[in-house]
Amino acid sequence: MTQTQLRVDGVFEGGGVKGIALVGAASEIEAAGYEFVNLAGTSAGAIVATLLAAGYSAAEVKQTINNIDFSTFEDPNLIGHIPYVGALIDEIFNRGLYKGDVFLNLMRDLLAKKGIHTFRDLIQPEFADDDRYRFKVRLVASDISHGRMLVLPQDVRDYGIVPEDLEVALAMRMSMSIPFFFEPVKLKESYIVDGGLLSNFPIELFDSAGVPEWPTFGFKLVLSGQADPTHLVQHPISGPISELAALFFTAMEAHDAYYLTNDKFVRTITIDSLGVGGTDFTLTPDKKEALYQSGVSAAKTFLDHWDFQQYIAQYRSGQPLPSRREQVLSQTAPPASS
Repeated sequence: MTQTQLRVDGVFEGGGVKGIALVGAASEIEAAGYEFVNLAGTSAGAIVATLLAAGYSAAEVKQTINNIDFSTFEDPNLIGHIPYVGALIDEIFNRGLYKGDVFLNLMRDLLAKKGIHTFRDLIQPEFADDDRYRFKVRLVASDISHGRMLVLPQDVRDYGIVPEDLEVALAMRMSMSIPFFFEPVKLKESYIVDGGLLSNFPIELFDSAGVPEWPTFGFKLVLSGQADPTHLVQHPISGPISELAALFFTAMEAHDAYYLTNDKFVRTITIDSLGVGGTDFTLTPDKKEALYQSGVSAAKTFLDHWDFQQYIAQYRSGQPLPSRREQVLSQTAPPASS
């Protein structure tokens, strides 16, 4: 392989605390000799993509996650501490159970250790004149005030902010604002929440016309039931807020898997999420390790079958491609009567 063939763009799906599985897959891609050029992600995928863009190796990200007690991210406002009714009042008046400040400050500290503060620190000189690739990482968020998807940092121009001046940790905080759990981030007069609401797996972000010089690999968490029928994803419901969160994750996880076109699917590493829920903040060390190894195993399987030249020959011909749903329907439809 040439050095160009060993370059790769990475797009990471959201999935809450299951993001450790994404790190496992990224570690295997690094071990195979690939270098990430451009990175992107939504929610948990935004966290993984940004830390890799900042200069952390996948092994370092794993160590960092292993040292995090996810339950500390549940940082309620003062009202939220009131027994019985505090959480409900918090949800009604603050639009989220948790402030998200613990997460924000942790990301600030981690990025600062690599000298990263604003997106100005993530400009790629090689692509400085190309807005699509100018920054090492792009993060997806949702503006629920205007019903639009945001790709950060570029889209903050619409809010009167210079993309280079946007704080990277704040962009991560926007992308991971799981509705009903974390307070939205206010940007001017808009409320910004988890990018998974509108695009949880934006694998096409780095696609351009013509033959690509190097591939984009997608990193996607699949419902365990899709990989092993004996394991079902769990969204425990104990009240109205957990029910809303379950609705959000169900919609987020199921839609992309159903409508993913073949050209995207063949370059996607599908990772069994082992039935873990996105807001399971009480993950044990053993479960974290199991998720990580699930990612490693998925990436190994993917690389065993990946052929970049075959992908180019089959999927960059310029012809429209059917969705996997359309292809399944065509294969199962009864033969036309003569």
